[in-house]
Amino acid sequence: MSESVLVTGASGFLGYHIILSALEKKLLVYAAIRKNSNVDHLKNFPVKYLFLDYNNVDELSKVLVENKIHFIIHVAGVTKALRQHHYNDINAVNSVNLAKAAEKIGTSFRKMVFISSLAAVGPAMDLAGVITEQSNPRPVTAYGKSKLLAEIELSKINIPLIILRPTAIYGPRDKDIFIMLKTVSRGFDPYMGKFLQQLSFVYAGDVSDVAVQALFVDKEGVYNISDGNSYKRYEFADITKKILNKKAVRFHIPMPLVKLLAYFLETTSRWLNKPAVINREKLYELTASNWFCDISKARKDLNFNPKFSLTEGLKDSIAWYQKNKLL
Repeated sequence: MSESVLVTGASGFLGYHIILSALEKKLLVYAAIRKNSNVDHLKNFPVKYLFLDYNNVDELSKVLVENKIHFIIHVAGVTKALRQHHYNDINAVNSVNLAKAAEKIGTSFRKMVFISSLAAVGPAMDLAGVITEQSNPRPVTAYGKSKLLAEIELSKINIPLIILRPTAIYGPRDKDIFIMLKTVSRGFDPYMGKFLQQLSFVYAGDVSDVAVQALFVDKEGVYNISDGNSYKRYEFADITKKILNKKAVRFHIPMPLVKLLAYFLETTSRWLNKPAVINREKLYELTASNWFCDISKARKDLNFNPKFSLTEGLKDSIAWYQKNKLL
């Protein structure tokens, strides 16, 4: 009998890539989705869909038992919400309830991999710093705080657990970093303020591969995930321009103007009862000086060997967007 894995957030960007990696490892995949999820891109995959009620631990446990789930890769969460408690409810409470359900079924459950975020620990203190698993967490956004809360509470539950903290993820089907690609393709290369930054990135396929690999290693704990490199502020756009063979006008928007715009969007979002794309808090994350992280622990314990540098990953991503007439 094949070993089975439940992938939550299966209809999303990273969920899609994790399903691909799980199927490559011959795992029986159960895809947890919402009733209104668009799953057209999954229709050719041999997966079984499940609808989970994260508020009911007993019902969750019943679903895990009935479907003989051995592993969970928990991706589902929100990156935009109006209030801290909204982030906490989805990113922390739901995660904990799923882990408690797994705990109830005993030894037939093998391991949970929780997809957290480097935002849970926050940026390095200065340009010379490096984020490690021992760094003192100081998340700068409500999202990061909710992921840290989830990590803390999950660690109290008696199940085999690995927590992955990926940095900024990009790749085919991504919608967030894709905005940067599209902007550059249109001839613009904008920045908030003018200062130095060290950034890190990771290709979605590398995240999905290590998430599946983590199911089978005899290790537990927290692991930073990136491609292992540090990139200067302008490198992402410079690489993109070279791949696209396009020129783009680089310009810097003064920070007072950026903060004013963020305040306006934040205020408007409250009136509309809809999360803002950028708010004043998000600026702390976007303008932090250093997101470079050490991945030596993941290399050693999880056999993590990123296949894609930023250049290779962007070539692959841009080719996909162009093929699908999105770029």
